[in-house]
Amino acid sequence: MSRVFSGVLVLSVLLLAGLGPRAAVADPDFLLIEKGRRTLTLYQAGKPIRSYRVALGFQPEGPKQEEGDGRTPEGLYVIDYRNEQSRFHRSLHISYPNEADRRRAEARGVSPGGEIMIHGLPEGWGWLGIFHRKLDWTDGCIAVTNEEMDEIWARVSEGTPIEIRP
Repeated sequence: MSRVFSGVLVLSVLLLAGLGPRAAVADPDFLLIEKGRRTLTLYQAGKPIRSYRVALGFQPEGPKQEEGDGRTPEGLYVIDYRNEQSRFHRSLHISYPNEADRRRAEARGVSPGGEIMIHGLPEGWGWLGIFHRKLDWTDGCIAVTNEEMDEIWARVSEGTPIEIRP
């Protein structure tokens, strides 16, 4: 048997058995964003499996208080839908505002805002790559490169819990 054929045979068996490259790393069951560290970390069974550097809202200090404040929320949420047609490459929607966010905004007489996403770069700006992280530029979302967003998109399911910490 030739070496090429042997290699193809072994790779085929591994892929059929679910032991290929994607199976080697489990999909996350929890996401953690640490605003102060500018990181998004994927967790599986309580262990970090992948981390990304991120850009945040243009006013990153403190939790989101109201629509248009440029802050990224803080708290417990879930990924509640996916948008493949996003103007920011792809996006995963975060379930902000939760009930506590709504109550705080209502007490202040303001709208809590919404449409908080984990997303890639604006269409046509993918060439910026990692340089987009030099400053916080979103309206309150969490931004990664388009390549990172493709990886996150492939691994994160709707319903995945996410915590955003200061």
